[in-house]
Amino acid sequence: MVNPVWLRSFCTLVEVGHFTRTAERLHMTQSGVSQHVRKLEAHFGVTLLVRQGKGFTLTDAGERLYTRAGDILQSLSGLEQHVGQDPAFEGLVRVMSPGSVGLKLYPQLLGLQRRHPGLVIDYRFAPNASVEQAVANNSTDMGLMTQPSALEAVRCRAIAREALLLVTPAAVSKPDWPALLALGFINHPDCAHHAGLLLSANFAEFEHVGQFQHSGFSNQIGLILAPVSLGLGFTVLPAHAVAAFPQPESIRAHALPRPVSETIYVATHRHRPVANRVGTVMKMAKAQLDSG
Repeated sequence: MVNPVWLRSFCTLVEVGHFTRTAERLHMTQSGVSQHVRKLEAHFGVTLLVRQGKGFTLTDAGERLYTRAGDILQSLSGLEQHVGQDPAFEGLVRVMSPGSVGLKLYPQLLGLQRRHPGLVIDYRFAPNASVEQAVANNSTDMGLMTQPSALEAVRCRAIAREALLLVTPAAVSKPDWPALLALGFINHPDCAHHAGLLLSANFAEFEHVGQFQHSGFSNQIGLILAPVSLGLGFTVLPAHAVAAFPQPESIRAHALPRPVSETIYVATHRHRPVANRVGTVMKMAKAQLDSG
């Protein structure tokens, strides 16, 4: 591969037209400029210029090299500037989070992208374990998790809390233990964890979700409350997922005597600097999630 420093010396020589003045402009010796030209000639196996005292005349090969080298040097200059830049509102930002967090945050990030079209949001919904692995493997720029990582490569920082809510059909005004047993449970991938946290804190009778008749299941965060809205059972979900349900009049979220919430952590790779554009998204995530 040709050395771009040789090309810059050659192009400057062509533009200046004089070896001594070229050396002065490039802060080199005249012999250094001549050496770069000879190295280019050796590299391409052609004569690039014919020396005439202190001046020179380009050969056809020299003319062709000068034309192409100018484009190459301009591209390299643009590449250096591009790589050296770290804009706060331009470039791709890959984000992963569990579903409830995503339902709250993703629309806000789309609004951010709309205000700054140079910013590109790639948002993936995934469980905590998948988010953790993606951060560790550098396949996502930042993750949001509801539990801290145990991996050395993943750095976690608490940025917000999200309440867990008991959700029943709208007609249920008093969700006591007999009422919950009669309703049945709408299952989802995190149901055992969420119900264990909230129900064990508020019902002495609770031991595990197997005590309830399972009345349905959905692994789509936006659809878990659909059977609840139809009176088919109750469930426990994080607050952002409940707030995003499009038919709030058909469900009821109950404030229990002992509130329970989960901590939301932002996760990044421990050994990878956080780009400014990722920092922009992290800042918005904290503001939106911390506001409830």
